[in-house]
Amino acid sequence: MADTAMSGSGSITGDDPLQTAVWRLRSRGCWTDAAALLAPHPGAAPSLQRASLLVERCLFTGEGWPEAEDALRLAEATAREDDERGGAASERGHLAYAATILGVRDRADEARAALGRAAALLAPTALARPLLDFRRGLIAEHLSDSPQSALAAYRRAHAGATAHGQTLLLSFTWRHLAGLALREGELAEARHGFGESLRIREELGYLVGTAPALAALADAEPEPEATRLRAEAGRLFRLLDGVPTWLAAQLAPSTAA
Repeated sequence: MADTAMSGSGSITGDDPLQTAVWRLRSRGCWTDAAALLAPHPGAAPSLQRASLLVERCLFTGEGWPEAEDALRLAEATAREDDERGGAASERGHLAYAATILGVRDRADEARAALGRAAALLAPTALARPLLDFRRGLIAEHLSDSPQSALAAYRRAHAGATAHGQTLLLSFTWRHLAGLALREGELAEARHGFGESLRIREELGYLVGTAPALAALADAEPEPEATRLRAEAGRLFRLLDGVPTWLAAQLAPSTAA
Protein backbone atom coordinates (compact mmCIF):
# COMPACT_ATOMS: atom_id res chain seq x y z
CA MET A 1 0.00 0.00 0.00
CA ALA A 2 1.21 3.49 -0.78
CA ASP A 3 2.17 5.97 1.90
CA THR A 4 -1.12 7.83 1.79
CA ALA A 5 -1.44 9.34 5.23
CA MET A 6 -1.52 13.05 5.70
CA SER A 7 -3.57 14.94 8.22
CA GLY A 8 -3.26 17.65 10.75
CA SER A 9 -2.06 21.19 10.96
CA GLY A 10 0.12 20.95 14.05
CA SER A 11 3.14 23.22 14.04
CA ILE A 12 6.51 21.64 13.45
CA THR A 13 8.50 24.66 14.52
CA GLY A 14 7.62 27.77 16.47
CA ASP A 15 7.28 29.15 19.96
CA ASP A 16 3.88 27.72 20.89
CA PRO A 17 4.53 25.10 23.62
CA LEU A 18 1.20 23.39 22.95
CA GLN A 19 1.88 22.96 19.25
CA THR A 20 5.41 21.81 19.94
CA ALA A 21 4.11 19.15 22.33
CA VAL A 22 1.41 18.08 19.85
CA TRP A 23 3.98 17.72 17.08
CA ARG A 24 6.36 15.66 19.21
CA LEU A 25 3.62 13.22 20.10
CA ARG A 26 2.18 13.07 16.59
CA SER A 27 5.59 12.47 15.02
CA ARG A 28 6.03 9.40 17.20
CA GLY A 29 2.59 7.99 16.47
CA CYS A 30 1.02 9.07 19.78
CA TRP A 31 -2.08 10.56 18.18
CA THR A 32 -4.44 9.91 21.08
CA ASP A 33 -2.11 11.66 23.53
CA ALA A 34 -1.65 14.58 21.14
CA ALA A 35 -5.41 14.92 20.70
CA ALA A 36 -5.88 14.87 24.48
CA LEU A 37 -3.67 17.95 24.81
CA LEU A 38 -6.09 19.84 22.56
CA ALA A 39 -9.31 18.65 24.20
CA PRO A 40 -9.44 21.38 26.90
CA HIS A 41 -9.11 24.14 24.31
CA PRO A 42 -12.43 25.39 22.88
CA GLY A 43 -12.99 26.74 19.41
CA ALA A 44 -13.00 25.64 15.82
CA ALA A 45 -9.24 25.47 15.24
CA PRO A 46 -8.38 23.15 18.16
CA SER A 47 -11.41 20.98 17.39
CA LEU A 48 -10.38 20.63 13.76
CA GLN A 49 -6.77 19.87 14.65
CA ARG A 50 -7.87 17.27 17.19
CA ALA A 51 -10.10 15.62 14.59
CA SER A 52 -7.28 15.58 12.07
CA LEU A 53 -4.99 13.80 14.51
CA LEU A 54 -7.56 11.10 15.18
CA VAL A 55 -8.26 10.67 11.46
CA GLU A 56 -4.54 10.20 10.90
CA ARG A 57 -4.51 7.59 13.65
CA CYS A 58 -7.18 5.64 11.75
CA LEU A 59 -5.12 5.63 8.56
CA PHE A 60 -1.91 4.55 10.29
CA THR A 61 -3.39 1.97 12.66
CA GLY A 62 -6.80 0.98 11.28
CA GLU A 63 -8.27 1.69 14.71
CA GLY A 64 -10.12 4.47 16.51
CA TRP A 65 -12.89 5.08 14.00
CA PRO A 66 -15.62 6.02 16.54
CA GLU A 67 -13.33 8.51 18.28
CA ALA A 68 -12.41 10.09 14.96
CA GLU A 69 -16.07 10.35 13.95
CA ASP A 70 -16.98 12.01 17.26
CA ALA A 71 -14.12 14.49 16.99
CA LEU A 72 -15.01 15.26 13.40
CA ARG A 73 -18.66 15.92 14.24
CA LEU A 74 -17.50 18.37 16.92
CA ALA A 75 -15.22 20.10 14.43
CA GLU A 76 -18.08 20.38 11.93
CA ALA A 77 -20.41 21.77 14.61
CA THR A 78 -17.94 24.44 15.77
CA ALA A 79 -16.90 25.59 12.28
CA ARG A 80 -18.19 29.07 11.47
CA GLU A 81 -16.05 30.51 8.65
CA ASP A 82 -15.69 29.05 5.17
CA ASP A 83 -12.06 28.10 5.86
CA GLU A 84 -13.14 26.20 8.98
CA ARG A 85 -16.00 24.47 7.16
CA GLY A 86 -13.69 23.65 4.29
CA GLY A 87 -11.10 22.19 6.64
CA ALA A 88 -13.73 20.04 8.34
CA ALA A 89 -15.02 18.83 4.97
CA SER A 90 -11.47 17.94 3.95
CA GLU A 91 -11.06 15.84 7.10
CA ARG A 92 -14.45 14.21 6.48
CA GLY A 93 -13.29 13.24 3.01
CA HIS A 94 -9.98 11.94 4.30
CA LEU A 95 -11.67 9.77 6.92
CA ALA A 96 -13.96 8.32 4.27
CA TYR A 97 -10.93 7.72 2.05
CA ALA A 98 -9.12 5.94 4.90
CA ALA A 99 -12.09 3.65 5.55
CA THR A 100 -12.24 2.79 1.87
CA ILE A 101 -8.54 2.22 1.24
CA LEU A 102 -8.18 0.06 4.36
CA GLY A 103 -11.20 -2.04 3.44
CA VAL A 104 -13.26 -1.07 6.49
CA ARG A 105 -16.20 0.13 4.39
CA ASP A 106 -16.59 1.51 0.88
CA ARG A 107 -17.05 5.25 1.39
CA ALA A 108 -15.51 6.39 -1.88
CA ASP A 109 -18.52 8.45 -2.95
CA GLU A 110 -18.60 10.17 0.44
CA ALA A 111 -14.88 10.93 0.16
CA ARG A 112 -15.27 12.52 -3.27
CA ALA A 113 -18.32 14.54 -2.21
CA ALA A 114 -16.68 15.84 0.97
CA LEU A 115 -13.50 16.88 -0.82
CA GLY A 116 -15.66 18.56 -3.46
CA ARG A 117 -17.38 20.57 -0.72
CA ALA A 118 -14.00 21.50 0.70
CA ALA A 119 -12.84 22.72 -2.72
CA ALA A 120 -15.91 24.96 -2.98
CA LEU A 121 -15.31 26.44 0.48
CA LEU A 122 -11.55 26.94 0.49
CA ALA A 123 -10.10 29.88 -1.42
CA PRO A 124 -7.32 29.09 -3.91
CA THR A 125 -4.83 30.84 -1.61
CA ALA A 126 -6.08 29.25 1.64
CA LEU A 127 -3.45 27.57 3.80
CA ALA A 128 -5.47 24.34 3.74
CA ARG A 129 -5.70 24.27 -0.06
CA PRO A 130 -2.43 22.39 -0.76
CA LEU A 131 -3.44 19.60 1.62
CA LEU A 132 -6.83 19.40 -0.06
CA ASP A 133 -5.16 19.18 -3.48
CA PHE A 134 -2.98 16.38 -2.17
CA ARG A 135 -5.99 14.47 -0.88
CA ARG A 136 -7.79 14.87 -4.19
CA GLY A 137 -4.70 13.36 -5.78
CA LEU A 138 -5.02 10.37 -3.46
CA ILE A 139 -8.61 9.87 -4.56
CA ALA A 140 -7.62 10.09 -8.22
CA GLU A 141 -4.71 7.68 -7.85
CA HIS A 142 -6.02 5.07 -5.44
CA LEU A 143 -9.80 5.12 -5.86
CA SER A 144 -10.31 6.31 -9.44
CA ASP A 145 -7.14 4.83 -11.01
CA SER A 146 -6.52 8.09 -12.85
CA PRO A 147 -2.77 8.73 -12.65
CA GLN A 148 -2.86 11.81 -14.89
CA SER A 149 -5.45 13.51 -12.68
CA ALA A 150 -3.45 12.47 -9.64
CA LEU A 151 -0.28 13.93 -11.14
CA ALA A 152 -1.96 17.29 -11.74
CA ALA A 153 -3.34 17.35 -8.19
CA TYR A 154 -0.01 16.39 -6.62
CA ARG A 155 1.76 19.09 -8.62
CA ARG A 156 -0.72 21.71 -7.41
CA ALA A 157 -0.25 20.49 -3.85
CA HIS A 158 3.53 20.55 -4.23
CA ALA A 159 3.53 24.11 -5.55
CA GLY A 160 1.16 25.25 -2.81
CA ALA A 161 3.15 23.54 -0.06
CA THR A 162 6.31 25.18 -1.36
CA ALA A 163 4.67 28.61 -1.44
CA HIS A 164 3.29 28.25 2.11
CA GLY A 165 6.39 26.62 3.58
CA GLN A 166 4.49 23.44 4.47
CA THR A 167 7.54 21.21 4.76
CA LEU A 168 5.87 18.06 6.04
CA LEU A 169 3.33 18.14 3.22
CA LEU A 170 6.23 18.42 0.77
CA SER A 171 7.50 15.07 2.03
CA PHE A 172 4.18 13.58 0.95
CA THR A 173 3.99 15.32 -2.42
CA TRP A 174 7.57 14.29 -3.21
CA ARG A 175 6.66 10.72 -2.25
CA HIS A 176 3.61 10.53 -4.47
CA LEU A 177 5.15 12.29 -7.45
CA ALA A 178 7.99 9.78 -7.15
CA GLY A 179 5.51 6.92 -6.97
CA LEU A 180 3.92 7.98 -10.24
CA ALA A 181 7.36 8.35 -11.82
CA LEU A 182 8.25 4.82 -10.71
CA ARG A 183 5.00 3.60 -12.20
CA GLU A 184 6.14 5.06 -15.54
CA GLY A 185 9.62 3.55 -15.25
CA GLU A 186 11.35 6.88 -14.58
CA LEU A 187 13.82 5.50 -12.05
CA ALA A 188 16.07 8.56 -11.68
CA GLU A 189 13.09 10.85 -11.06
CA ALA A 190 11.59 8.34 -8.65
CA ARG A 191 14.82 8.02 -6.65
CA HIS A 192 15.12 11.78 -6.40
CA GLY A 193 11.57 12.22 -5.14
CA PHE A 194 11.73 9.35 -2.67
CA GLY A 195 15.08 10.63 -1.45
CA GLU A 196 13.71 14.11 -0.87
CA SER A 197 10.75 12.70 1.03
CA LEU A 198 13.04 10.66 3.28
CA ARG A 199 15.41 13.59 3.83
CA ILE A 200 12.59 15.89 4.95
CA ARG A 201 11.11 13.34 7.33
CA GLU A 202 14.46 12.63 8.93
CA GLU A 203 15.21 16.34 9.29
CA LEU A 204 11.82 17.01 10.88
CA GLY A 205 12.03 14.00 13.18
CA TYR A 206 8.84 12.56 11.69
CA LEU A 207 9.63 9.12 13.02
CA VAL A 208 6.27 7.49 12.27
CA GLY A 209 6.63 8.42 8.59
CA THR A 210 10.28 7.45 8.18
CA ALA A 211 9.84 3.69 7.76
CA PRO A 212 7.39 4.12 4.85
CA ALA A 213 9.81 6.58 3.24
CA LEU A 214 12.69 4.11 3.54
CA ALA A 215 10.58 1.31 2.08
CA ALA A 216 9.46 3.51 -0.80
CA LEU A 217 13.03 4.47 -1.68
CA ALA A 218 13.99 0.79 -1.55
CA ASP A 219 11.52 0.11 -4.36
CA ALA A 220 13.53 2.37 -6.67
CA GLU A 221 17.05 1.34 -5.63
CA PRO A 222 19.13 -1.59 -6.88
CA GLU A 223 20.59 -4.25 -4.62
CA PRO A 224 22.23 -4.31 -2.13
CA GLU A 225 20.97 -0.81 -1.23
CA ALA A 226 17.33 -1.88 -1.50
CA THR A 227 17.82 -4.63 1.07
CA ARG A 228 19.63 -2.26 3.42
CA LEU A 229 16.81 0.30 3.21
CA ARG A 230 14.12 -2.33 3.82
CA ALA A 231 16.03 -3.65 6.81
CA GLU A 232 16.20 -0.17 8.31
CA ALA A 233 12.49 0.33 7.59
CA GLY A 234 11.75 -2.95 9.35
CA ARG A 235 13.75 -1.89 12.39
CA LEU A 236 11.78 1.34 12.73
CA PHE A 237 8.51 -0.48 12.05
CA ARG A 238 9.19 -2.83 14.95
CA LEU A 239 10.33 0.05 17.15
CA LEU A 240 6.91 1.65 16.66
CA ASP A 241 5.07 -1.62 17.42
CA GLY A 242 4.00 -2.26 13.85
CA VAL A 243 2.83 1.23 12.85
CA PRO A 244 1.81 2.00 10.17
CA THR A 245 0.02 -1.33 10.04
CA TRP A 246 -0.24 -1.39 6.24
CA LEU A 247 3.56 -1.36 5.90
CA ALA A 248 3.73 -4.97 7.13
CA ALA A 249 2.71 -6.32 3.73
CA GLN A 250 5.37 -4.28 1.95
CA LEU A 251 8.09 -5.45 4.31
CA ALA A 252 6.95 -9.10 4.39
CA PRO A 253 8.99 -10.36 1.39
CA SER A 254 12.29 -9.18 2.85
CA THR A 255 11.30 -10.48 6.28
CA ALA A 256 10.46 -13.89 4.84
CA ALA A 257 13.74 -13.92 2.92
